[in-house]
Amino acid sequence: MAKRHAMTKTESAGGVVVSKRGRILVVSQRGTSWSLPKGHIEAGESKLQAAAREIQEEAGIHRLTLVKDLGSYSRYKIGLGDQKEDQSELKTIHMFLFTTDELKLRPTDPMHPEAKWVYTDDVEDLLTHPKDKLFFKSIRKQILML
Repeated sequence: MAKRHAMTKTESAGGVVVSKRGRILVVSQRGTSWSLPKGHIEAGESKLQAAAREIQEEAGIHRLTLVKDLGSYSRYKIGLGDQKEDQSELKTIHMFLFTTDELKLRPTDPMHPEAKWVYTDDVEDLLTHPKDKLFFKSIRKQILML
């Protein structure tokens, strides 16, 4: 009989950040995958505080204007190598929509070595995790109305 590993449930927060030029912020994770900026909520932080901190760490963006709460979705964390999903961790991801007038990206988190601005039409194809793609597709019209 195969040994089962315990699954950890975690809470993350992040954002869809839209530049004044109408582009969307995406970040590289470990240089192997692309996602919207997000990360674990630390003790004592609200979801919104965690989202802003993660965006700052992963892209160097400090000036954020909250537009709205985009809701939450769940997915397993991205696996390494050929493994699409790592089922040892199920994340509930809380997302917010932000705008910013900052264009220069300066990631400070070594686990997220690159950040870039991407045209809205290209975001879905760039995102690595299928659930991230579905989430972005579901909220895309809200971005186009900004």
